[in-house]
Amino acid sequence: MSWTLGPGDLPDLARGAALLGTGGGGDPHIGRLMVEAAMREHGPVTVLDPGEVDDAAFVVPTAMMGAPTVMVEKIPRGDEAVTALRTLEAHLSRSADATMPIECGGINSMIPLVVAARTGLPVIDADGMGRAFPELQMETFGVYGVPGSPMVVSGDHGETVTIDTGTDNRRMEWLARGAAIRMGGAALIAEYAMSGADVKRTAVPRTLSLGLALGRGLREAREQLRDPVSALAEVLAPTGYSHLRVLFAGKVADVERRTVDGFAKGRARFVSFDGTSTLRTEFQNENLIAEVDGAVRCIVPDLICVLEAESGEPITTETLRYGQRVVVVGISTPDIMRTPEALAVFGPACFGLDAEFRPVEEAVPVG
Repeated sequence: MSWTLGPGDLPDLARGAALLGTGGGGDPHIGRLMVEAAMREHGPVTVLDPGEVDDAAFVVPTAMMGAPTVMVEKIPRGDEAVTALRTLEAHLSRSADATMPIECGGINSMIPLVVAARTGLPVIDADGMGRAFPELQMETFGVYGVPGSPMVVSGDHGETVTIDTGTDNRRMEWLARGAAIRMGGAALIAEYAMSGADVKRTAVPRTLSLGLALGRGLREAREQLRDPVSALAEVLAPTGYSHLRVLFAGKVADVERRTVDGFAKGRARFVSFDGTSTLRTEFQNENLIAEVDGAVRCIVPDLICVLEAESGEPITTETLRYGQRVVVVGISTPDIMRTPEALAVFGPACFGLDAEFRPVEEAVPVG
């Protein structure tokens, strides 16, 4: 069933998208402001359930790529993603019937909404990551046979770069990353053009509506003086993200962060409130691994989310600061993201981590 998303929904969606971004995905607040501006001018957006998309429909996902730290200071002009879409349409001699997120976390839950508001296209309630990942080949679309290219990278000076590497999505990422770096460290893109049938086969379904529900759950928990983590667990329980585990509670003790090769890379150390336990995380835009006292408690592709201790507000890797009081949770990913094929594309080894994937519900059992 299609539904309408308006300006009043955006604060909740931004909050939920920040959670699903697992620390990365770009600042959803910036994306929210971009969507609000587009909606003020053009009106609300129609969101389509993936099940109702025609098999023959032509779908062009749109997104931002680059280091999230850059987006804090280099806010997009607003029309770059539409330029990328239109350029790809011209290259393929075909007009899009809908757009869609490539990832449901952070700013990339918002960019397709900007495109939809500005063009009148509907947005499909699905994505290709089920969270946020730092590299373009890390898509369920690609895992299950949809090539990412041809793709278009668009900068804030009106320039575009069209990249076609056939079925080599990793080389597509490498070339596009170089273009984005030379466009100032961040750019807007259109890629993974596919049919409606491909959407149903390869996408993680209903992640926009999940982000909206998670953000609403956190807001209502705060208004009702309820535990935000329990509220999140209630929202997630009936979904493909059904397992939530509290990994750690304490304070940020140290953050090392740098922008390298177009990514925000680093690590953080947290100390428990009583000083007896330590959590260490590593990130590449997004949180990748969480070790408590040397033992792995959660690892990519499962979600590692740092929350403000009192409100449950998600904290991104670029806003982690010494002294913040936090709760860190791990959330299970849907089955489509845990297959051997998927782990070969965005499992621990793809980030150079010397650890095997173990589901968070096994690493941190209840009881």
